Parts: sequence; structure tokens; C-alpha cells
Amino acid sequence: MSALRTTCIERTRNDIQDCLVVGAGINGSAAAAALAGKGAKISIIDKADFAAATSQESSNLAWGGIKYLETAEFGLIGALCKSRNKLMQAYPSQVQEIRFLTSIAKGFRQPHGLVYLGALLYWLMGRCHTRAPRLLSRAAIQRKAPMVNTAALAGGLEYSDAYFVDNDTRFAFGFIRQALDRGCNAINYMELTAAEWQGGLWHCTLQDQVAGESMAIKARSLINAAGPYADRLNALLGIKSRFKHIFSKGTHIIVPQITPTRHILTFFASDSRPFFMIPMGDRTCIGTTDTRADHAAVEATSDEVDFLLANANALLDLAKPLTPADVIATRCGVRPLVVKQDAEVGNAEWTALSRKHEIDQHPEQKMLSIYGGKLTDCINIGEEVAAMIKASGIPLFPSLKPWYGEPRPHKKAQFEAAGQRLRMEADEVSRLWRRYGTGAFRILEKIKDEPDLAARVIAHFSRAELHYIAENEMVVHLEDFLHRRSRLELTVHRATLRCDPGLPEVARILFGKQAATELNRYLA
Repeated sequence: MSALRTTCIERTRNDIQDCLVVGAGINGSAAAAALAGKGAKISIIDKADFAAATSQESSNLAWGGIKYLETAEFGLIGALCKSRNKLMQAYPSQVQEIRFLTSIAKGFRQPHGLVYLGALLYWLMGRCHTRAPRLLSRAAIQRKAPMVNTAALAGGLEYSDAYFVDNDTRFAFGFIRQALDRGCNAINYMELTAAEWQGGLWHCTLQDQVAGESMAIKARSLINAAGPYADRLNALLGIKSRFKHIFSKGTHIIVPQITPTRHILTFFASDSRPFFMIPMGDRTCIGTTDTRADHAAVEATSDEVDFLLANANALLDLAKPLTPADVIATRCGVRPLVVKQDAEVGNAEWTALSRKHEIDQHPEQKMLSIYGGKLTDCINIGEEVAAMIKASGIPLFPSLKPWYGEPRPHKKAQFEAAGQRLRMEADEVSRLWRRYGTGAFRILEKIKDEPDLAARVIAHFSRAELHYIAENEMVVHLEDFLHRRSRLELTVHRATLRCDPGLPEVARILFGKQAATELNRYLA
């Protein structure tokens, strides 16, 4: 078991916490980082790994909600654009502008020129923070993206939003890391099984999914950030909320790189919904579907994969059509959409629901529940949660620096200089900084002390980096590393990973004496 995880468990058990955050997806992680940054004593738990539900199945986009122009939700668009801009400013290495190339078919429900005016309005509502949109002719689309089938197009446009350079779970884990760096506790594979508000404290029972043991803790406040499981958790706690979730299921497929262009190719699928082809290193992520689901645990179906392949083949002019054999991995999850508790939502209304968030407060019990939300809005959620917890009577303090964001630029310059002294490639230096921030200095120190640790073990991961992950990132199972701390399971065929000669060494570094057990568990 990770020494860091053991330490967090003992500190949570022995001290009354100012707040227990249940759920370590993007909402819970941002809330924990905000509270930790303002001086609160926090523990955040998740019954699975960090960001292992909705937060690992996104499109990796930080966008201002351009699709909400059709439903005239201008307030939501303005708020999301502001949030996107804040993320880009706070995380310049991790959240970067990317151009979207949108194709508009002949006979589309809106005229070509009107779509461009909408993109121009979107840019203005985004405070002109990105490059301006451009109207494109069919010939311009052909030049920029020759793989696009332009035969049925009226034209297109180019506009900007932002994307997460690494995967969504990597970004969410950054908030966990910030909370840990401020002395707070984060514990994965720890489930809340019972809780009672008594004598001004939450008396909670936690079940360790790794050791199989239960433990009792106390907290002055409690946050339900369980994402798609928020309703189930409130039922366990006996909390009646003003809101509930309904689920939209989304499936993506990841295939070999379709195009070297760094544009996100945007279309409208055969069911008239937006359809994306998103660069993911030397792979392309295609999606998404949008169907109603009755529960949070979902898997991609063959029909959904076929739908995505059929639309991709129809929209592109490929020398060889994509087939199921080209699918490297699938991403499938639910979007928890927030509605009022007594709402009856029909299918027509459901497809128009936005990804806004709501926070339901129970001040008499110092408890709140986060409903809805998305990656783009995470900083706002953290700020709102901190303000509500403070209003409930938990003392918080203004910090000298923001609780979110990357280290100061001069730290990055120091790291780049240190990497150059070790003769590291510039791309590798940038990648380490983006993933670990100032923690990356410790990786360089390991390499400086033991040059052999610079050797690559699997993909671009060196021995030094794997040792850092083992010490600092609470990897409990091999898939935690392969799927969430990295994105190897998304970009490499699982069969290829299983046969990688470096995999046994990865297991040895991450798990020590438990390496064989964890390796066999993964291979099984």
C-alpha cells in the first residue's frame, strides 16, 4: 500500500476534520483544493480511484458552450467563456487554445452566414480572449483539412476554444496534489458507508476497499461531490435535496491519427448533434453520442461504436474507411444533468439540458451537495463551495496566493534550465513541468543522483518519473497509472500494453513486493 495513502488514513482517523469531501472527481477535487488553500483541514475520499467516473470520460475540452447559442442561454455562455479564459490564464501549460474547423452541410437548419455571425457573437462574449473566427469556403476547408468530404458542404468556419493538453483525469488530479501539498488528506478506494449529524459533527463510517477495514471519523462539515452518485449518497444520509440528476450517456472512440492538422474537426452527425474529431497525441478521439441512461454505470455498445464509425466515414474522405479493428479504446460515461427534484423531463426537453451546476445547501447540518458541473467551471465551483462552507461557520482565511493555477513563470524557467543542464529534450522538459509542476524538480534530482533512472521503461515514462509517481500519486492498481495518471490505456491497444516488456518493471517500481499480485490482477 502507498505510504502516502497510509499517512492520509491515519491523519483522517486521528483528527477531527473541518470538512469531509465525498467524491474526488473534478467537482470534489476543486472543492478540496479551494478549502485547503484557505486554511481548512480537509479529507477527500472516493470509493474508487481519483476522477474514475465522469471526470475520466470527457472530450478533454474547456469550452464556453457555443452550442447554447441555439437555445439563447447567453448568461451561461458568458459565464462558461469567463471560466474558460480563467483556466487558460491560470494553467498556460495545461489548458491551451485550439482551433475548431466546423463543416456546414448544404441545407443545414441555419444559413451558413448566420452560423458565422453566431461564432462572431461567441467570440465577443468570450471577451475576444482567443483568435477571431473565420468564415471558410469549401476550397479553404479542402486546403486546411483535405481528408474532409466537402461534396455536400456549403462551407464552414474556424473558431477557437481550449483543450486539456493531457487527459482530464490528469488535470483533476492536479487539484488533489494541491490539497495534499497544503497538508490535507486524499484517500482513494475509501467509501462512505454511513454518516450521522450529531452534536455539531458528522460521525462517519468509512470502508477501506483496499485493506477491507472500516474506520470511524468526525468532520465539522460534509460535501457531497459524488457526481452521478450524488442522489444515492443523499439517500444514504437521509438528505432531501431540491435537485436530482438525470443521465446523458456519451461514448467516444479512439483511433489512429486521422490527420496531422491540430484542428478539432467539428461536424453535425446524422442525428443533428455536434460531432468531434479531437487530436490526442498521435491518435484521434471521435465522438460523442448523446443518449439517455437510467443509471451511472454504463459501457459502450457495439451499436454506438458503429454509429461513430459510420458518421466518421461519411464525413471524411479516407483512402481506407475506419472499421472496428481500428478502435484502440473507447471512452464511455454519463453526464449528470441537474434538474429540479419534482421535474418530469421528456426526451425533447432532455436533449436541450445544459451542463450548468447547482449547489444545494443544508446549513443546519453544515452539508452541501454539488449537482451537475463540468471541467470548464471547476474554479467557480471551488470558490462557491469555499464561500458556503465559510458561511456555515467553518473558519477560512484569505491566502496570499490563489488556491489554483500553475507555479510562477520564474519557477518554470528554473526548471527548464535544470533540464537543459541534464541534456534533456525540450519536449520532455515541457511534459514533466505540465504534469508535475514544481514536483518535477524531484524527478530531475533523482536523475542527477542516479543517471540510470533516466532510462525509459514504458512509452515516455522514465524510471525516475515512475518512482516519483509511486511516492506521490497514490497508485493502488496498475490501471490507476495506465488509465488515469497517464493515458496509455487510451492511446495504446490493451493487448499491446499487456505484452510490453516494460510492464513488469512498471509494476515493480509502483508496487514493490505486491508487484506480481497487481500485475496478475491487471493481466487477468
